[in-house]
Amino acid sequence: MVTAVRPVRTVRPARPPRPSTAHPGPRLPALPVLRHLGPQWYAPVMGTAIVASAGAGLPLDVPGLRTACATVWALALLVLVALLGARALHWTHHRDQARAHLLDPAVAPFYGCLSMALLAVGGGALVVGRDWIGVRAAVTLDAVLFGAGTLVGLAAAVVVPSLMVVRHRIEPGQVTPVLLLPLVAPMVSAALGPLLVPHLPPGQARQTLLFGCLALFGLSLLATLLVLPLLFGRLITAGPLPLALTPSLFLVLGPLGQSTTAAGNLADAAPGAVPAPYAHGFTAFAVLYGVPVMGFALLWLALAAAMVARARRRGMGFSMAWWAFTFPVGTCATGAEGLARRTGLVAFDVLAVVLSALLIAAWVTAAAHTARGLVSGELLAGPRPAPAGPRPATARTR
Repeated sequence: MVTAVRPVRTVRPARPPRPSTAHPGPRLPALPVLRHLGPQWYAPVMGTAIVASAGAGLPLDVPGLRTACATVWALALLVLVALLGARALHWTHHRDQARAHLLDPAVAPFYGCLSMALLAVGGGALVVGRDWIGVRAAVTLDAVLFGAGTLVGLAAAVVVPSLMVVRHRIEPGQVTPVLLLPLVAPMVSAALGPLLVPHLPPGQARQTLLFGCLALFGLSLLATLLVLPLLFGRLITAGPLPLALTPSLFLVLGPLGQSTTAAGNLADAAPGAVPAPYAHGFTAFAVLYGVPVMGFALLWLALAAAMVARARRRGMGFSMAWWAFTFPVGTCATGAEGLARRTGLVAFDVLAVVLSALLIAAWVTAAAHTARGLVSGELLAGPRPAPAGPRPATARTR
């Protein structure tokens, strides 16, 4: 019996895979310098823009004052554009860190700063920037920034408190004034929106914007009144804030000064938007509301300043929280300027000048330390890891 012999097939060795021509992705995160660029970096934009707006409303006839204010506003605009680009790169290359910021109860409230930065620069365009770019361009720029800032502010006012309820777990002893940031943003819209009212067609357009700003006023005011008792209760029961967070006490001045400014700006815009009886009501409300609130703001300013002085004696160093000394104080300055125009009292003129002087001193200090921290790279560096354990003793034994 003959068996058929099958031919033996030669097995060719497998070819090695061809090298990919695609450029391999970097192992390290792209643009690592931006990884820790959080939303709190919008605070310098807010603090710079309010210097220009508050300075332009001072009851002083100083040569070159308005030009200086326009220069400061242009600086705020440039910083805003640069920061928006940097934050866009941050979201593109470090989405994990951006999501972590939203889930961090200490960082998420700072998303309200984006809204306030857009609004502050937009409002400054109509207050003082129009001297350089013209009224038409200023109105267009403010309309764009006001619309974007208001939408972002409303989103932050809803999303951040929702995260606090659903995802964040904040103990009573962890309540800080930072929780106010997403709630103050609609008040900034209420304060700066009336500047656009005279540039709209008479009738429904003006009335809609005016009453819309009034609704934003109530939204922010009532939400703030819910948080302030929690904050004061935390201070009474748990004691002073940690040293690094002590400057955040000045954030309470934000809703106080900004609501006073908003009431005054609404009164200014009302005569061209609503009938005379209602316009007179806006004016009366601006004074009857603004004077008592300004009194409480001065009380809180003294309390916060005492706490900061105490923290400074105990070694409080610079941090981005120092920018809390700028924008909130600036809102009180603009509120005092509005009260001075309506009451004719020299006392409010003096108060506006004093608050503006404090604002400028705070801005110079915070800006100088921030520039130094950026040059050294310390402010953009990540948090330092905690030591794994005690260091070994180096003492010699005999």
